[in-house]
Amino acid sequence: MDKFSAMQMFVRVIEKGSFSAVAKERGIGQPAVSKQISALEDELGTELIHRTSRAIALTEAGRDFYESALRILDDFESATSRIGRGQTAPKGLIRVTVPPTFARLHMVSKLAAFFAAYPDMAVEMAASESPTTIVEDGFDLAIHSGDLPDSTLVARRFAQTMTILVATPQYLARYGAPESPEDLHRFRSVVFVERDSVQPWIFGSGQDAKRVIPTGVFRTSDIEQMRMGVLEHLGIAQAPAWLFAAELREGTVLRLLTTFERTVPILAVRPASRRMSTKVRIFIEHLEKTFALCSQFNPRPS
Repeated sequence: MDKFSAMQMFVRVIEKGSFSAVAKERGIGQPAVSKQISALEDELGTELIHRTSRAIALTEAGRDFYESALRILDDFESATSRIGRGQTAPKGLIRVTVPPTFARLHMVSKLAAFFAAYPDMAVEMAASESPTTIVEDGFDLAIHSGDLPDSTLVARRFAQTMTILVATPQYLARYGAPESPEDLHRFRSVVFVERDSVQPWIFGSGQDAKRVIPTGVFRTSDIEQMRMGVLEHLGIAQAPAWLFAAELREGTVLRLLTTFERTVPILAVRPASRRMSTKVRIFIEHLEKTFALCSQFNPRPS
């Protein structure tokens, strides 16, 4: 058995999520892939993957071996690049979890330039609002807006945005505009709910921060629905500026109480236990470069 080849195939099975996908990618039969992984497990003397009729999952030993295999393959990639004096272009698949609305509005549009610069790279995006699933599901990165909730993860900021209060001109013409956070209880809001709990609005930062529990006739746990609720004039909402970037430029949404806005980071998150691979570093650097040009993430007050 070619241990290096078996290790590469094992990593690809985890990245693709199935034996059949790797078999199709390599132009071989699925039994050949399964046989290679079984031979690797026999060599190691332990099960690496739980197999079911519908999915695969890493065992504890498999997760440990996967982390080690990634480091070995990255070292090999880096070494061939150095010895080849930079002539070996980075290649491989990057698996990223991204909040679906952020991906649709801002991430996918950045990929064409990335592929033009690195034609041998591929990106797989999975929709997820939580960055904590990347370790157990074998992803390289998670994109997250806001503070990092898990200390087992490390993050690199590639952009930042403002948390802003917004409403449409039509809503404001009918109901007026609040003059302070304390005034908001008189106004109908589009309310974001998470785990059956209304999420408070926060104005300012530090000891001077003010918290307001919004009220309204429309509550949702989906940020895209919250966005549409605002655009349908259902109420005021607090949201990251990137969510209404186009509408802010066009004037179809206006900012309120701008003196209370706060800055939040947009992060590329990865497991603390995993060294940053060359392909991941290149992808993050691309995000830093392209998002630096996005003025809509920190728009000037209207």
